[in-house]
Amino acid sequence: MLIAGFPAGAWGTNCYLVAPAAGEECVIIDPGHQAAPGVEETLRKHRLKPVAVILTHGHLDHVASVVPVCGAHGVPAWIHPEDRYMMSDPEKALGRSIGQQLMGELTVGEPDDVKELADGSALELAGMAFSVAHAPGHTKGSVTFRLPEQADVPPVFFSGDLLFAGSIGRTDLPGGDHAEILQSLERVCLPLDDSTVVLSGHGPQTTIGRERATNPFLRQVAAGLGDGDPTAAPRRGM
Repeated sequence: MLIAGFPAGAWGTNCYLVAPAAGEECVIIDPGHQAAPGVEETLRKHRLKPVAVILTHGHLDHVASVVPVCGAHGVPAWIHPEDRYMMSDPEKALGRSIGQQLMGELTVGEPDDVKELADGSALELAGMAFSVAHAPGHTKGSVTFRLPEQADVPPVFFSGDLLFAGSIGRTDLPGGDHAEILQSLERVCLPLDDSTVVLSGHGPQTTIGRERATNPFLRQVAAGLGDGDPTAAPRRGM
């Protein structure tokens, strides 16, 4: 399997291109602010052909390049219906203005082909099977994508802004809910095998085993300590 990722734009959001191997079809995950040049460079480098864009949630730092990327390659974008409005109205999703200068760099709106994700569904794309889990808390329509273990490759979990190395996504923006994100951590993350590689929306990769042992939020839900808010780790994401 080939997974090529890079941080993009003002928020350093991780964009991933995933393919069975170099020279094959691929899926693009979260092409955010100023991600289009990096996407094109990665496609050329690995001789990849995109077939779809899939989105962990609708915040601007994850979707800002969806229109140009989908338009350049004639591919659909997949997003949960509860976050779909954010592609056309990013300021409403943030509860504040993001600034005229930054907005001038963006193509706000939906690509020509938008498909909606559903909890528990399986996306068969580019010869790969992505398991979709609805994981609200950071936003109402946040989802994660998981690829099963293959040969010598451990399971891979694209967590978006649900789970980071040492932290979790912030819940103080519209649609955020602290109790809900803890429930998502318990339902979606805790059942995963310790060997599962976590590729998140921001920051370095980690594993479920490492986070189970060290992440104060995941330790909290594993211990069944309710919805108290640990202060040992700051929230991340837009």
